[in-house]
Amino acid sequence: MKGSDSKVRLHKLLAEAGVASRRAGERLILAGRVMVNGRVASGLGAQVDAARDEVVVDGQPVKRRRKLYVALHKPAGYVCTCRDPQLRPVAGSLLPAQWRHLYPVGRLDRDTEGLLLLTNDGEFSLRLTHPRYGVPKRYLATIGGRVEPPVLARLTEGVWDQGEQLRARRARLLSARASRSLVEVELAEGKKREVRRLFAAQGLTVERLRRTQIGPLKLGQLPVGKWRVLSRAEVAALGGKRET
Repeated sequence: MKGSDSKVRLHKLLAEAGVASRRAGERLILAGRVMVNGRVASGLGAQVDAARDEVVVDGQPVKRRRKLYVALHKPAGYVCTCRDPQLRPVAGSLLPAQWRHLYPVGRLDRDTEGLLLLTNDGEFSLRLTHPRYGVPKRYLATIGGRVEPPVLARLTEGVWDQGEQLRARRARLLSARASRSLVEVELAEGKKREVRRLFAAQGLTVERLRRTQIGPLKLGQLPVGKWRVLSRAEVAALGGKRET
């Protein structure tokens, strides 16, 4: 990074370096505990050149962490939080120990498996999760019982549940038997447990749910519980910018 391209707010740099959250970083600055090039940081609006300026907190040099983007095939039974007070296994525990600071991009509920992204890039995470961007996510749902075509129409027309409108962007029936059906569902937002709630509103139960795609990125043949680092082209296709 060169010139103005590497300029960043000081509290953001502290957060990206894993020193403190942005709010906690602001408190460190206000307390006079942060120095830039040998001088106490001037205030909350201070910007630093991440490539050239020396930033020190309580006498310890701060190094900006390289941005990482990881795809994980989350197994069922894992929760998408950095820490769980109930001591359930967390998805990040499947990554190498030095990457445990990465946080999930959005969430899959505990019983849902499939494609989960983890990163330390907040802007990248926001672009993939905020409703205004409408990044599509695809799921493969195994349904107990036979799913008839009118059910798919109702999924895309939308249903109301707990005062909230749920709607699938697309729904495609892959197979239908008396005991079990397979449906591909695409969502534009991904509200809490939306696929399960959509089918529950039709009196149907999701027996297994797997996310297979986020935007252009597919789960592919990535084994359950395994991970891989995204390529620069994949990060760019998802709206991010992988550092060299």
